[in-house]
Amino acid sequence: MPSPSIITIGVYEFDLPSFLDALRAAQVGLLIDVRQRRGVRGPRYAWANATRLQSALRDDGIAYRHHRELAPTTELRHLQYAADDRLGVGKRSRDVLDPAYRERYVGEILDRADLDALVAEMPAGATSALFCVEADPEACHRSLIAERLQERYGLHVEHVRPARAHASQ
Repeated sequence: MPSPSIITIGVYEFDLPSFLDALRAAQVGLLIDVRQRRGVRGPRYAWANATRLQSALRDDGIAYRHHRELAPTTELRHLQYAADDRLGVGKRSRDVLDPAYRERYVGEILDRADLDALVAEMPAGATSALFCVEADPEACHRSLIAERLQERYGLHVEHVRPARAHASQ
């Protein structure tokens, strides 16, 4: 049986049709939501609020799981926001994670997570998607999760980016 594969994908710069198209193209069978709060402010991204998103995924035959234990704590998010402020960038324009944030996220969240259970949930015949909000995986904790899954389990990982911002993958 083939081992699971993973994509990472965010909310920003997608609309619902292009988001679902990207999931279909990657043959996603399970979307793993790693957000702490499962909503996005403003009408542009209302489609990504948990209830609406789950309904759209269900209509497309894609399973949904929320893994809040993989989300950064509020304290960690504020650590990243402070680093963003020092650099004069906003969450939507950030292109890297702060080294202190990375270190603390890995030690406080990722090292303690039961990744065996997460991998056991992943369908072998389909791709799983690690989902958060940032357009660029390098600016999001989902890239750290994907990196760990690749290192520890040998899973194939691809990062899906919005076509308007970057070339896909």
